[in-house]
Amino acid sequence: MTQDTRLVYSTDPALNKKCPKCKELLSECTCTAEVNPKSYRFVAVLRIEKQGRGGKTVTVIDQLPKNEIFLKDLTTKLKKKCGVGGTFLMTGKEGVIEIQGDKREQVRTILTKEGIQHKGGG
Repeated sequence: MTQDTRLVYSTDPALNKKCPKCKELLSECTCTAEVNPKSYRFVAVLRIEKQGRGGKTVTVIDQLPKNEIFLKDLTTKLKKKCGVGGTFLMTGKEGVIEIQGDKREQVRTILTKEGIQHKGGG
């Protein structure tokens, strides 16, 4: 099959398998493979940002693995333990978590309990 054509119909079940993430056929799937965060070592970087946020302070945890499930679970834990809002982003090569307010000390203790190495944060 050439790359210029698109599969319309096939009775072969192997060709009809769809990607669970984007629901496209596996031959046409453009999803990036997610990395298992337990499989490699990383060091999370903590920092405080105020620029471009209307004067509001945000705790940023940067250089996390780009794995949506891992980021979503860690963000949920941090938000519940800190009692604030937050979000996660998958930009560039790594994942980023943003927690509202200056919660560096709480985030450090939570990351230590989770077994995640971290540095920075003043």
